Amino acid sequence: MNPANPVDEPMEESASQQTESSFGDILQQFEQEQAAEPKRAESSGPIKGTVVAVSEDAVLVDIHGKSEGVLPKPSLPPGSPEVAVGDLIEVTIIGRTDDGLILLSPIRVEKPKDWTGLLAAFNEKRNVQGRVTETVKGGVRVDIGGKAFMPASRSGTRDAFELNKLIGQEIEVRILSIDVEKDDIVVDRRVVLEEEAAKKKEERFNLLKEGDVLRGKVRSVTEFGAFLDLGGVDGLLHVADMSWHRVGKPADVVKIGDEMDVKILKLNANTRKVSLGVKQLTPDPWTVAAEKFLPGQKVLGIVARLTEFGAFVELAPGVDGLVHLSQMSWSKKVRKPSDLLKVGDQVEVVVLGVKPGDKRIELSLKNALGDPFEEAVEKYKPGTIVEAPITSIQAFGAFVDLGNGIDGMIHIGDMANDKRIDHPKDVVKDGETVRAIVLDIDQERRRIRLGLKQLQPTKVDHFIAEHTLGEKISGRIADVRAHSLRVEVAEGVYGECKLEEKKEEAAKPAAASASTADVGSLAEMLKGRWKEGKGGDPTPKAASLRTGMIRNFKISGLDAEQKRVSLELVD
Repeated sequence: MNPANPVDEPMEESASQQTESSFGDILQQFEQEQAAEPKRAESSGPIKGTVVAVSEDAVLVDIHGKSEGVLPKPSLPPGSPEVAVGDLIEVTIIGRTDDGLILLSPIRVEKPKDWTGLLAAFNEKRNVQGRVTETVKGGVRVDIGGKAFMPASRSGTRDAFELNKLIGQEIEVRILSIDVEKDDIVVDRRVVLEEEAAKKKEERFNLLKEGDVLRGKVRSVTEFGAFLDLGGVDGLLHVADMSWHRVGKPADVVKIGDEMDVKILKLNANTRKVSLGVKQLTPDPWTVAAEKFLPGQKVLGIVARLTEFGAFVELAPGVDGLVHLSQMSWSKKVRKPSDLLKVGDQVEVVVLGVKPGDKRIELSLKNALGDPFEEAVEKYKPGTIVEAPITSIQAFGAFVDLGNGIDGMIHIGDMANDKRIDHPKDVVKDGETVRAIVLDIDQERRRIRLGLKQLQPTKVDHFIAEHTLGEKISGRIADVRAHSLRVEVAEGVYGECKLEEKKEEAAKPAAASASTADVGSLAEMLKGRWKEGKGGDPTPKAASLRTGMIRNFKISGLDAEQKRVSLELVD
């Protein structure tokens, strides 16, 4: 008691009595509520509560139930700070008191801190400013109004050197997790940097337009192209758009770090992909190909690549023509292009056709060497006799090699005289050298027709060789026509006899006619008439001639080349 103020002690006692009386009332009310509440099961889990009243031997805690719990003061750890109304406290329900009250046991008691701003930033996922203070195992410490840990993997740095450079810097971070009770905060800088980059990328993308030409830097090279940095936005330069000429692999054209002008070919607003081109900055060489390369023109080119069906020859940068397998050689059968050409060969070719719309040029390698068939036309005229080997036998005939890639064909019908053959093998053998005559040349179809039988003597040939002009012979009429007879003069040999109408003449004495008549012819005629049982005039009229009659004729013509025998009827 303060002696200077004698009324101090009574006032303190009165206040103390008033506090005890108020707490008693509260405790009595609490006991009454507990009496009406069913008994709660014992729980060992921690519960966060708020201190609502403190007495000398107990603490009343609001545990957000139907009633508060009682925490005996003796259960508090020695040296624990004083507990005051409003403090947050973590407790565990351990049972009931004898009076039926909820009995609590302390877990930890701490003074409240001002985490309001940090909790709000965490819940709203807002960025906060912080200062990097030190490096620790696995990351760094960041002061954001409380000590926070930032893992190295979320720092946005690539190595320890860059991480150390952050010490002392003010950075912007995002709170990943926060535990107020454990005073534990984890922050992330990488997500902030990524969002900023994405925002800049979006802004940059919205500025791009198809057709724009801009400067880019090669960031990476792949098998199918290269990715270029366009100032925050990546674009793909496909290998097909690097050059008008064929590119084997992108690494042959660009390398990381190269800067180049590119044209935006396409923008995809949904995927944010940008397609770039370099070759589009120069004119398409195919636009002038139709004017530069004309059918029939000889041009030089480089063999760019070989396929199963031919070879592609580069005539100009970006302009390739195809030499088909059939256009490679006149003289030999080329089974595959590599038998004749290899990549890099310089060749002279002839343009066969140009289709700029389809980007196709047809070329011929063999035409550049000259067409041997043109020479063959002059060399193998009809009637020319050749000797050549049989190269192929088919059912319809046989082919012979005339040299320089030129074949001649002998049809089965031109192989033998006077007999029918079933197959060319009955006359010729593969590889056999034969003597044949050129019968015909078809320049349009590039065919030379040969014959064997035309060089073989026939029955007509033998007849012509054995007889002379003016010679009188007998023959059998094989056919009677309007103005001619077809006469068989020997077995298998026929001659033609033209008939003339006989003019009226004055009758002559029979004796004179008989004296001038050929005795031998008359005898033959009479013999023939006798065989037929006829008599009368030895020079019958044409109307009286019949097939099968034997008459006397005179040879009026022998044509060995045309194999023709001409006759005159002897009166």
